[in-house]
Amino acid sequence: MAGVTFKGVTKRYGDVTAVESLDLEIVDGEFMVLLGPSGCGKSTALRMIAGLETISDGELLIGDRVVNDVDPAERDISMVFQSYALYPHMTVRRNIESPLVVRSYPVDGPDHPYRKLTKEERAERVTEAARVLDLEPYLDRKPAVLSGGQRQRVALARAFVGRPKAFLMDEPLSNLDAKLRANTRIELVELHERVGTTVVYVTHDQVEAMTMATRVAVMSMGKLQQVGTPREVYDRPVNTFVAQFIGTPPMNCLDGVMGAGGTVDIVGGWLAGPTASPDGPVSMAKLDRGRKVVAGVRPEDLVITTDGTVRGEVRAVEWLGHECLLFVKVGDQQLVIRQPGTTDRSVGDVVTLAADPADVHLFDADTTERIA
Repeated sequence: MAGVTFKGVTKRYGDVTAVESLDLEIVDGEFMVLLGPSGCGKSTALRMIAGLETISDGELLIGDRVVNDVDPAERDISMVFQSYALYPHMTVRRNIESPLVVRSYPVDGPDHPYRKLTKEERAERVTEAARVLDLEPYLDRKPAVLSGGQRQRVALARAFVGRPKAFLMDEPLSNLDAKLRANTRIELVELHERVGTTVVYVTHDQVEAMTMATRVAVMSMGKLQQVGTPREVYDRPVNTFVAQFIGTPPMNCLDGVMGAGGTVDIVGGWLAGPTASPDGPVSMAKLDRGRKVVAGVRPEDLVITTDGTVRGEVRAVEWLGHECLLFVKVGDQQLVIRQPGTTDRSVGDVVTLAADPADVHLFDADTTERIA
């Protein structure tokens, strides 16, 4: 096993910069998720680890070894793609075994030369991988008769069988239906806990990131925005991009101006901002009256109350069984409010809203960065 470290890594395609000055340390044994929208550079970063993309600037390390110019076959990593990429004419056993046949491994220890595995050693590793991923009953079947989830597990077993220093996964669950995707997420987390190998996982699905990751690295436009545990990036987003990308539904962000006493004046009313006391999360010095800000509030932190300070009209109601989402028009902006499934609110209702000051996030209107 080994960690992966990006030191000022940049990838350019002509005049286009796909990844810019990426500094990121992925600790040995952690499950790191690279999260962001399409085109943000996350897959390019993953492919640079694999050696499938050259590095324009900076250094990339696997363990203590700089691998900028190391051949992909010598990096001791395994990669799982969005497509299962199984050999249709081979049985599950032979699919799992295939990388062991063509590659050499440091079987006798890190200081010994790489060598090909014997037939017995290959069989032992295939049996172990099949056991870990519950594939033993299917070893003599071909991929065509397997379900999507079983095929994905075969692809994972093929990656696992080489006992690599790191697993690289590029949106491996995107082809699965919702129920199977949820089950496979659990299996991946359990596999990581059993094996303990470093995992670098790319996805645009923030539910996958929040439920699987040890830490999340949020990317946008080729730049790293924030790194932290799922709770950290949810509770304290560093800018409005992270605030609105993380969370389902995303954080409500309202344009406003700082008023008297730390309040935020918005169209349709006002919100009490974070406490301005000396030991509060935001100091009074950073809340100059008249300063343009963006006030962020999570849907679950907005409450309907008779003495609310924000007035709006319910424009749509989404009933989800256990909960209900209200879409409320406030001035020219729309808020989403999470309510219990038993709510009796309906389209056309006029409601007044309030939020605990501790649940209001403030961002600078010009830089979009968090004020803290």
